[in-house]
Amino acid sequence: MDYQAIFKRYELKYLLTKEQVAMLKKEMTGRLVIDRYGLTSIRNIYFDTDDYRLIRSSLDKPVYKEKLRVRSYGIIKKDENVFVELKKKYEGIVYKRRISSSESNAMTWLAENGVNEERGQIVDEIDYFKTFYRGLKPKVFISYDREAYFSADDTDIRITLDTNLTGRNTDLSLRNGVYGKRIIPADITVMEIKVPASIPLWLVRFLNENRIYKSSLSKYGKYYTDVICKNNDKGELKYA
Repeated sequence: MDYQAIFKRYELKYLLTKEQVAMLKKEMTGRLVIDRYGLTSIRNIYFDTDDYRLIRSSLDKPVYKEKLRVRSYGIIKKDENVFVELKKKYEGIVYKRRISSSESNAMTWLAENGVNEERGQIVDEIDYFKTFYRGLKPKVFISYDREAYFSADDTDIRITLDTNLTGRNTDLSLRNGVYGKRIIPADITVMEIKVPASIPLWLVRFLNENRIYKSSLSKYGKYYTDVICKNNDKGELKYA
């Protein structure tokens, strides 16, 4: 296995202007370096029930919440690998489990109630999730461009900067291009700080001095409230 399969960390989100991003990058110089992939196009398909049980529960801000998605980096073909990710959050700590699988196998396994021939603890957890939330289907495609930075001195911190957030609830395939409705304004960047414990002092100071405050933004949640719920209000979408 040449990828990390299990994560346990805090993931803190902030909304930055272009000016704040420029100041942040200056502050990160000598502390964080961009990862080997550079600017990456990330595409996700979120799975949910017909009545959007998972995202509706998540938006209620419970102590415990969870989601299931398939992720690729750029456009892929049906025989290329993607990540199937089960993500849980409990009392502010994010627990993520993921496995790598071909796109065709992942979608058959999850969307068509198929079986993954590979076994293991993470596969078992995802199978249980599918059984518990019966009727899961691909519901929303979310994409964005990401710059990811990690510590230059082995400190366990990661910062990601996401722009061009776009979503749609049709044509739910990772093999197709990016198009749909913009989720946040073009001049806003979503920053995520990912740490196992506390945020470094230099970063705390930067956030305080520039009055940058934590946000509760959920990319899937934002698309759900701004697009799906509005369509539902117009009578264009009916829950089961």
